[in-house]
This record gives sequence, C-alpha cells and structure tokens, in this order.
Amino acid sequence: MNHDVLDWSATQVAAAIRQNRLSAQEYMQETIARIQHKEPSVRAWRCWSEPPAMEEARRVDAGARDGLLAGIPFGVKDIIDTSDYPTAYGSPIYEHHQPAMDAACVALLREAGGIVLGKTVTTEFAYFQPGPTSNPHNTAHTPGGSSSGSAAAVAAGMAPISLGSQTAGSLIRPASYCGVWGYKPTYGLFGLAGVHPMAQSLDTLGVLARHAEDLALMARTLLRSEGGGESAHRTPSIAVCRGPDWAHAGEDTASVLDEAARALSRAGAKVSMLDLSGPFTKLTQAQRIIQAFEAARTLTVERLARAGRLSPSISQLIAQGLEHTGQEYLDAQRLAAQCRLAVGELFRAHDAILAPSAPGEAPRGLEATGDPVFSRLWMPLHLPCVNVPFGQGALGLPVGVQLIANHLCDGFLLDLAAWAERSLDIRVKPV
Repeated sequence: MNHDVLDWSATQVAAAIRQNRLSAQEYMQETIARIQHKEPSVRAWRCWSEPPAMEEARRVDAGARDGLLAGIPFGVKDIIDTSDYPTAYGSPIYEHHQPAMDAACVALLREAGGIVLGKTVTTEFAYFQPGPTSNPHNTAHTPGGSSSGSAAAVAAGMAPISLGSQTAGSLIRPASYCGVWGYKPTYGLFGLAGVHPMAQSLDTLGVLARHAEDLALMARTLLRSEGGGESAHRTPSIAVCRGPDWAHAGEDTASVLDEAARALSRAGAKVSMLDLSGPFTKLTQAQRIIQAFEAARTLTVERLARAGRLSPSISQLIAQGLEHTGQEYLDAQRLAAQCRLAVGELFRAHDAILAPSAPGEAPRGLEATGDPVFSRLWMPLHLPCVNVPFGQGALGLPVGVQLIANHLCDGFLLDLAAWAERSLDIRVKPV
C-alpha cells in the first residue's frame, strides 16, 4: 500500500476508488493507522470507531454505495447531530445525548457515499471553553476554536475533510492556526437542520480540508448541485483590506498578508488597497452584540435548568446577552443591514478581498482558543470566506489569510481558492 495516499485530495481519492485504482478499505486502513498514531497527542476526536468505518468501506468496495464521496471518511464537529455517535455539543450537560437522526449535512454526505469517522472535539456550545485538542504543528499550542477537532484532524492527516461551523471566527481561525483550507460559505447557503444553534442570524456551517478542490467537492455535495456561477479563470482583481481591527494584528500577520498580496500580484492578480471606514468601523462590536443577545436566548433551557454545569465563559456570554436591550440588538442588526448594502458597492470595483484570518500564530497553551477578531467583521455581512494556508510565523507555525467574495459568489470564491493554490504552489501535507 502506498502511504502517500494520505497526501492526496479527497477528490483524487474518490476518483481512484471509482476507477478501481484504490480500494476504500485500503484507504480507510491507512486513515485509521494515522488516527492511532496521531490521536494520543493531538486528541482531535471526541469519539470514533474503527469497525463501522471499515464496514462502510467494505460496502463501497462491494458496489453497495456510490456518489461523489464514495469511500471518503470525514469528521463531524460535535455540535452536529449523528445517529450513530453521541452528540454532546461540547458540554457536560449533554455528555450522553444520542440524537435519533443525522443532521441534514451529515445525511447529505452519507448519501453521496461519505463515511463518518467520528465526532471531532468542539468548544462548549461552539464558544470559547476549550476541549483537550492541541495543535498538530506544536502540541503546546491551541488549534483554535470552536472547530478545533475538525481543523486538527485534517491538519494531522486523520481525515481528508471535516465539517465545522462559524458564528464569530470558529472555522477561519482554527484553519489558520492549523494550516489548512477553511471555507465559510455565504450565510444560509448550507442548511443547519440538526446543528446546535448559538446565534441564528450568524451561524454558518463550513468545511475544512487540506486541498482547495475539496472545498468545492463538499459544496457540490452539500448543495446536491454541480455548482456553476461566475468563473475565476479571468484575471482577478483583489483588494487588500487590513480592516478597522488592524491594531490587533501581530508582526506575523502583517508580514504574511503583505507576502500574500505580493505573491498574488506576481501570479497575475490585480492587487490594490481597500480602506473600510464609516459604518464598517462599528461592525465588529455589532457582531458581538448580536451574538451575545441571540446566544442568551438560544441557551435559555440550559441557563434555567443546568446553570451550574455551564462554564464561566458561556455564563458570561449569556449574562452579557441578557444585559443588552432589545433596542441595542435592533440597532446592531440595522447597522449590519446598512453595511451589507454598502459592501455590494465595494465589489463593483473588486472581485475579492484579501484580509487577515487571525492576529498571528496559534497562541501557546490550551486554556484558550485565540481571538476571533478578524472574522467578526465579515459575519454580519454574510459573505463567503476561505482561509488560505499561505505562510508561517516566527515560531514556524501556520499563519493564514482569507479571501472574501461578494454575497452568493461562492462558486467564484472556490475557483479563486483553487487558482491561488496552483498559482502560489500551496502544498498542505499531513503534519
């Protein structure tokens, strides 16, 4: 068996299985061996099991299952319901909770022949209280959150693709810290049935992968569509946006953003600068208000019945949300709506925006998951974003940048990500 198959994209693996150049069982055996090797130090999985995964792989090889993802194992963030694994939402309150049915996204991936490997660690209710997962690049550092296990599992080669989610920076940040591709689609594009909510006007399902083409593969599967839309084959116009939160950027982020802009320009992109001012300067704070206000109401049952089992961080979020008045919430939503109208004008002059993904490298320690500040701004705008695993910081840990496209221009953004991967020669191998 060629161990290099773990370097292949899920797209390549699925094609090889369809063409009988690789068996699903052989690929699953390599994946499981990788989990057994890396999981003791990375701890990306809340639960996983070899026998059902191997049985599903046997069914693929026997011709009982087909589809775009036939034979491809994937991880599922533990805020997403699965019928065959417990779903605890990162909380001791739901430690033994077993959903009766899969979330819609899991069902769609299974329908396409994908194989659930298990549940990946998440922070409590996808907020800040971390689990045990460490960063595969250096286990003394955080992988980020709240899609911590999904990002770490993909980076470590324990799964080629994983499901994650984002309300503030829960997908782009861990993708940056772990050095993988992360795709947060246009708000509402992927269904959230069976995904535990936090803030209903922000929550977005997303995908993590080591190869840009696998983001598009997952989008086609989750939408049951061949995609389409505007192509990125023409010369893209990219605006570099440091943003109103630039004061939070460390030297590593500043350096990598500049390097990425120069590299894109050398690759043929038209690169310019973009200054977000006016109402955009207040949008990060508006996102905080919206998230806290909605989370406090989403978690009402837990607050009333199980307050003693909530962490201090989630309890503080709920308290903040209850302190915000209805008027503050409506004002924040109106500002977000105003900015959504204004951002459309920006994309008349630019195809995409290049911005920071995180303040820098993954912080040392597992007691916190890092700062989501560079994703907060984009969440109320409902725009699609992709973390590009472009650079490294002073410690040799990954530092990403994100590409952002206009509302519902996801096909263009995914094409642009694939073009960037090829043009910038980005190669993400299992750590």
